[in-house]
Formats: sequence, structure tokens, C-alpha cells
Amino acid sequence: MTKNRAPKIAGFGEIAESLRRSTVMIHAGPKGNGSGVIWSSDGVIITNAHVLRRERVRVQLWDTRELEAMLVASDPVRDLAALRVDAKNLPAATAADSSRVRPGELAIAIGNPLGFVGALTTGVVHAVGPLPRLGPQTWVQAGVHLAPGNSGGPLADAAGRVIGINTMAAGPLAFAIPSNAVVDFLAGANAKGGTSDSWLGVTLYPVQVPKSGPRGAKTFGLVVLDVERGSPAALASLLPGDILLGTEEKSFSLLEDLSRALRGTGLRTLRLEFLRGDYAHVRRVTVRLGAQSLGNGVAA
Repeated sequence: MTKNRAPKIAGFGEIAESLRRSTVMIHAGPKGNGSGVIWSSDGVIITNAHVLRRERVRVQLWDTRELEAMLVASDPVRDLAALRVDAKNLPAATAADSSRVRPGELAIAIGNPLGFVGALTTGVVHAVGPLPRLGPQTWVQAGVHLAPGNSGGPLADAAGRVIGINTMAAGPLAFAIPSNAVVDFLAGANAKGGTSDSWLGVTLYPVQVPKSGPRGAKTFGLVVLDVERGSPAALASLLPGDILLGTEEKSFSLLEDLSRALRGTGLRTLRLEFLRGDYAHVRRVTVRLGAQSLGNGVAA
């Protein structure tokens, strides 16, 4: 079978078309577009947190309608976000139980790469489990081709049921957040009453950082790839290239450690340790969470 050619499965055309109708384009601003999945018919859309640059965006449905969407929940560490649009009877996708996904199963990805609306690519699931240096989180790893604009779109099985949210690619493999993690994310957001105020406003990638001491010794860090304008991170003067090491109380060893440190409600501060420019001098900054209008943090 030619690479990325749709497999000959009875009803595959209908399955693919249904999945396309459940996929939206997210107009994310000057840095490009992303994708999203209609998770419920009453207007909940799931995407990646890194796709969004502001709390209000416009989404384009399969029938070319454009609607304003509002951010209602976000977990920047797990890279998930929930949007809501004012619409009913939308063609919602069906979520599969991602714990039952096995290597060798067919995988279908739908998205809007490079501006091509509803582009489809197929492959097979290679593995389901953690990735080196990304902590214990489970990823659905599939041999499907992703390009900029696919982020936030669905990875589905042969029946068109969503098994994951496409998030990133490394060579020929795509990595998707399992659908069960999306269910847990939404359950947590509902329990908190909607929008979380644990937003930092950064895009991160885990790295191993050389440290002083025995030759070859390294420590875990989160390199800042992007800082959203007006975010708590921006107001605290954090910059792309900074490497977050932890809080004053505890070093980070997993992506989830930052998520835990950010948790809370109301106005509060978080003291972060980070590196900038070299690995010799650890800096500290106070980040103010729960509101964006309190002014800048102070880095030391």
C-alpha cells in the first residue's frame, strides 16, 4: 500500500467524512492556524494549549461557518485546552477508550496542515506508553505524517473513534495525547467550575541540563520555547530560551511537577528558579498567578 493512501475498508469514505465534520480549523493569529475536535454537540472543542495565543479565537467548521470560541479550561503542561462556541447540534466526534489501543491498529489523522482544510493521513499505531525524558505520561505513537496545522486535531481508529489529540511529531512518528487523558482533563475542569487560573502562558519542552559537579552530571529542566504576550510569564520577564528548574522548595523532575506547582485559586505568587544564558548562575523570579494586572515579577 502506498504511504498515506487511504486503506480499502468498507465504509472508509463515510468514516473519513464524518471525522472531517468533527474537526475544526482554529485561527490562532499571525503565527498560523491549528486544529480542534468537536467533543460535544453543545459546543465544546478540544485542542492543544500551545495552539492558542489568546482566550478568544475564531474557529471554522466543516461547512465554512466561522464562530467565536472562548477558552474555558487549559492545562499547558499536558498541552490540552477546551474551547466553547455558542452553537448546538454540532457533529461531535466519538471518543474511544485509549487504554484498549494496541500497536498495529490503523490510525487516521485529520487536520489543517499548512492551510489545507480537512487533510487526511493514515498509518498504524507503533506504541502506546511514555516517551523518554517526557515523564510518565502516556502517548499514542503512530506512523502518520503531521505538519504545522495538525496540532489539536484528532487521531482516530479504523471506526473513526478518537483515540488521541495530535500534539507533536518526531521524524516519521506522531505523538497524540490519549483520549482518556482528555476525559480526565474535562472532568477536572468541570470539578473546578470551568476556567482554571493556573495559566503561566508558556510553551515548554523538557531537556537534560549539564550541571556543575561530576563530569557528565545532568539535571531536568523545561526550556521555554514561547511566551504569550500579557501572560504571567511575560509579566515576570521570562524569555524564550530560559530553562525552568523548579521552585525554591522543589526541583522539577517531570513535566507534571510544574502543573502541580501552578495549581491553586485566587491571587497568589510562585517563586521559580531558572537558567538564562549559561548553566552556572541560577536565577529566581516571582510569578504572580490568578490575575494579569498586578504588574511585573522581579527576576534575581
